[in-house]
Amino acid sequence: MSSIQQFKQADIHPENGLFSSTKTLIETFFYGNNVEVILNLESAYCKAEQAPNTIVTDVPVKYADKLGLPKDAKMLVGNDGKVVGRTSAARVIIGQPGVDQKYYDGLLREALYQATKQQFYQGNVVVGLDEQFMIRSHVLVPEGFELNLYSYLLNFQIETDQWRTRYEDSQPFNENDIYLFANPEWTHPDFPHGLALFDPIHNVAAILGLRYFGELKKGTLTLAWATAHRNQFVACHGGVKQYHLADRKFTMATFGLSGSGKSTITLTKHHGRYHVDVLHDDAFIIHQDTETTIALEPAYFDKVQDYPLTDSRVAYFLTLQNVGVTLDEQGRKVPVLEDIRNGNGRTVKSRYVTKNRVDVITEKLDAIFWIMKDDSLPPVVKIDDPVLAAVFGLTLATKRSTAEHVIGDVDLDTLVIEPYANPFRSYPLGEDYANFRELFQKQATACYILNTGAFNGKNIAPEVTLASVETIIEHPEQFVPFDSMEGMTYLPIDGFVVDFTQGAYLEKVLARMQERLDFILKQDEFNALPQEAAQAMANVIASLQKLI
Repeated sequence: MSSIQQFKQADIHPENGLFSSTKTLIETFFYGNNVEVILNLESAYCKAEQAPNTIVTDVPVKYADKLGLPKDAKMLVGNDGKVVGRTSAARVIIGQPGVDQKYYDGLLREALYQATKQQFYQGNVVVGLDEQFMIRSHVLVPEGFELNLYSYLLNFQIETDQWRTRYEDSQPFNENDIYLFANPEWTHPDFPHGLALFDPIHNVAAILGLRYFGELKKGTLTLAWATAHRNQFVACHGGVKQYHLADRKFTMATFGLSGSGKSTITLTKHHGRYHVDVLHDDAFIIHQDTETTIALEPAYFDKVQDYPLTDSRVAYFLTLQNVGVTLDEQGRKVPVLEDIRNGNGRTVKSRYVTKNRVDVITEKLDAIFWIMKDDSLPPVVKIDDPVLAAVFGLTLATKRSTAEHVIGDVDLDTLVIEPYANPFRSYPLGEDYANFRELFQKQATACYILNTGAFNGKNIAPEVTLASVETIIEHPEQFVPFDSMEGMTYLPIDGFVVDFTQGAYLEKVLARMQERLDFILKQDEFNALPQEAAQAMANVIASLQKLI
């Protein structure tokens, strides 16, 4: 078995590193008399269908029988209230500087005691879809949030006889199972925006006062990614696809925040031009030695803003969150998509939406694409130096989207740096830098930056980005020098002229690179980075200053 759920009695003692006070608090609650275990998707569907806050549409679920659902299952809708995104400000990670574990344990003890007055439902899933990495996860949600439990069991791989056998045959790790306790009805005056408390070393979390389903999904991935990271895998918030060409295969990974174009690039079918296998569009891991990539979840948690109701892919929706419902011409209840109701409408979408879906790719990555919204960069830049390639991922410049519930008066159009597009990291940043640097250096993986925002005031359409990817696959020799910056070239594209003789443009590029250097230098001791990272960006700045 991959992770550990049961212990020999002689191993249950304080010196066993798999135990902690926080882990013991959360796991203990799972065995209470107020917990009912939901064993299959059919039971989970029936619970969610009957919940008061569920809307049962008249749209049937495609391939319901293959998914283990009732044959007459319908798409289910649930809405959360004011907050319709993930609240990053609520995250607290035990083990990081300034976090008082004893204080949070006390808070948690009271939260758990109060929760004994509620009925809870438990679900069990496997995270990781190949025997090289599988970890069991247990989740608890209270009565009234059955739709979130159902969505969770759809999003991850629910335990079935087949998957239980595969799990038992998987690579063992000296790691705990994941235990995720969720109580959206929890309130506390000191935490008006909720609390997402993690003990990543011991694989437990408490999601308190937060209704949004994405908190459960990303909370689980936070722990699964940390576990993978401790066991020779690179944790990745991104997508992977493999092109089958006439004479070779081309495997690529894209890294970007929600709304950056990550899913569009990963899932596009290129009008049937290529045979393409898709691993996943959001969560995967890379083995550090073999560079095998493994998907962590079977389904997709997708934004509905780009889906008209007539889109053929809507047939693969399973549950929907924070969307409207209306009646069609035949009087049937159907979802209102394209974010008419509010921003960040979501759906859990079946794996069957992707024709050529795979769970593992054994070939090494040919290329990594950092997806940014940095208007100082042309649509496509190639980074040839492995250190600089890791540094640009480290300083990935992008913009927030409605997927995140941002606290305070924050302009979502402001450029922010999110290292490796992963706001769910629970371990030191320098460790991710070292892992990606090794991918570029040891595995000779190519590196590209895709700017999916705007350049010189002109928006970069998805068609431009997708055509550029096709060019990289078929004609990579078309790149030209990015002026005097060593190790950097760009792809010339009509309508997006790069001209360093324009003073305003040169100043913009310089400012963006300086922001990257400042970000590197300001990291605290926990996230300290090697000197080479700062030096690589300083060299870029020095080459630009020569043009002034």
